[in-house]
Amino acid sequence: MIIAAFQKEFNEEVRNGLFLAFGGAILAHIILIVVTEILSFVLHFDAIEKVSLIYSNSANLIIPIVTSIMGDDWVIYSSAYIFIQLILLWTHGISVICGKHNFDIKKIILNINMIAIVIGLVLFFLNFRLPGPLGDANNSIAVMVGPISMIITGMLIGGMDLKKAFAKKRVWFIVIFRLILLPVIVLLILKYLPLYKLSKDGRNIFLITNIATMAPSASVITQLAQIYEKDADYASSINVLSILLCIITMPILVYIYQF
Repeated sequence: MIIAAFQKEFNEEVRNGLFLAFGGAILAHIILIVVTEILSFVLHFDAIEKVSLIYSNSANLIIPIVTSIMGDDWVIYSSAYIFIQLILLWTHGISVICGKHNFDIKKIILNINMIAIVIGLVLFFLNFRLPGPLGDANNSIAVMVGPISMIITGMLIGGMDLKKAFAKKRVWFIVIFRLILLPVIVLLILKYLPLYKLSKDGRNIFLITNIATMAPSASVITQLAQIYEKDADYASSINVLSILLCIITMPILVYIYQF
């Protein structure tokens, strides 16, 4: 899907929009990290709570949403947020979970989404189009991204003891911060800063950035919690509850941004 999104004609308008998307993604992550750290002084977030607040499910969920409501032409801008988040997740995120500066550069370089973005960027700036059969195959695979993401999400929810997960009051507290408080802060800053004027499509590009920040917590956090011997059940509870509640919160926040 990501490579297919970059199969666009190289022009100044798209280039400037892509640069703005990267700038918006960087700014959004700075806001999320700084605000989370400030709140942590008072609310004493643990490592899993911090990374769950900062990092969203920006790949598996956002690409299908952007494709559905905005069209294929806009997916290229969502890749900027994914690119920035992958770098930060496997550096800053791992350091937070481990409690020390520790990250694996291989996880960044060999991540399938990162590889796809780099290939897509190279093809875009070279103005190279995949030949017929290869391009058709790539497009066919791209169409599968949305349904597969939803199936995986359903399997995750189906494997959870929802009653046990939702009984934890702290989970609700963290999810409200993840889905409402932090996205609203990012939304207001991106909405009223004049940065969007740098591109003709700036408003819509920042809408994609906002959608990424409104998403539920990243599913990979549960896996990282298992690897680094943290509370994986707690991470999974945050993830599942945020997935279910984002059905309500995301449309409301998108409406506020567009109002």
